[in-house]
Amino acid sequence: MTLADLIAQARDALNTAIATRQQEQEALLALRSDPNLTEDAVAERVRTRDAADGEVTRRQAALDELLAEQAREEEIAALQARTAPTGNRPPAYDRVARVGSEERTYRPDLDRRGAAFERDVAAAFLGDYEARDRLSRHMQEERVERGDQLVRAVGTGAFTGLVVPQYLTELYAPAAAARRPFADAIRGHSLPAEGMTVNISRITTATSTAIQASENTAVSETNIDDTLMTINVQTNAGQQTLSRQSIERGAGVEPVVLDDLFRRYATTLDSTLINQATNGLTNVATAVAYTDASPTAAELYPKVIQGLSEVEAALLDQATGDNLAVMHSRRWYWMQNAMGSTWPMISQPGIVQQTLGTNYAEAYGRGVRGVLPNGTPVIVDNNIGTTLGAGTEDEIYLVDRNECHLWEDASAPMYIRAEQPAAATLGVLMVVYGYFAYTHARYAHARKVAGTGLIAPTFTGV
Repeated sequence: MTLADLIAQARDALNTAIATRQQEQEALLALRSDPNLTEDAVAERVRTRDAADGEVTRRQAALDELLAEQAREEEIAALQARTAPTGNRPPAYDRVARVGSEERTYRPDLDRRGAAFERDVAAAFLGDYEARDRLSRHMQEERVERGDQLVRAVGTGAFTGLVVPQYLTELYAPAAAARRPFADAIRGHSLPAEGMTVNISRITTATSTAIQASENTAVSETNIDDTLMTINVQTNAGQQTLSRQSIERGAGVEPVVLDDLFRRYATTLDSTLINQATNGLTNVATAVAYTDASPTAAELYPKVIQGLSEVEAALLDQATGDNLAVMHSRRWYWMQNAMGSTWPMISQPGIVQQTLGTNYAEAYGRGVRGVLPNGTPVIVDNNIGTTLGAGTEDEIYLVDRNECHLWEDASAPMYIRAEQPAAATLGVLMVVYGYFAYTHARYAHARKVAGTGLIAPTFTGV
């Protein structure tokens, strides 16, 4: 095992320790917000957090020691280069990983579409040792520059997992995709490093208080009880087999294919959050019916307000007020097309009184698109179905942003696997994958406006 391998392991161990420490700190903060906490419980949690702190310190010290050793080895190599005879030369330039003032192995100014990177990925699995060396340098650069984002260990020896250069995920001319507007808007968490479930304890039987009947009589007592909520970790993955001819003779084939896989990954994840059976938003949300053969935006808006009021009523003191209205683009533009002579009787901060909300003129997928008359932000997401109900309906979802939870691996979907499963046909396999878990049901709060009033809209100004 080389010194670089030891440093990589030390970085991974430090990242794991940091993630554990962050989880302990979050648990401590959550405990302190519990009105029934005890000093002993807080002290125990503080001790656990401090132990995690100590582990971070130890891991950092171990990494610093290895880095100091590496720096000394580089000094010795430089000294040797100045004093060694001609026949005893230092390692060749392309045999040494350099990060810092040295240029990156793969750069957007020299390889804008990622052809060199993709050729090396394929060539490495065909036995090209120079390609493996370049990929090894690239992985070392990623660990140095983005080590805090690479939670999972990556085996560079066999190149079973590679981090795609960051610039390659942003510069393609891809096919259109719905991607992940809703997923980006809700509350995100780091996925635990191990396990295929995420567990949350929910208080399902609360304590009680009551007015004491008289002095020295028993006061109210109800035993608190919780129920474990288990959320499955899911795997989102896609693959594509390319011919060796397309890789070696094509122009920019690999980056286009990979980028399309990345976009399908994002779209599938977001669509799962909304549409998946049982746990998707459409299936956990309580319906607010809007039934109308001749729907108008003015009639729809009170249904939205009704849904928001029910969201807050369900959450009570757990409501943050950070609500979202999530709708299809056709519904958002239909609401904008409405004309009217009336407006809300109660004004809202930042909203012009004689309008039905405000459009921010943001592009699709760029966050909040606008606000409704009561100030609720709107997320436009075309993963929402348009063939619901009677067959042409969509839905509007109303949620507390902070009670829609998404756990994701920090590196997803930054990993690919390239193999030669079909050598006889010169096929090269590419796989994009990632792990995630989600829930909208920690509290049963979500609402959806649904019904025949949300059939395919006609833009008539009402």
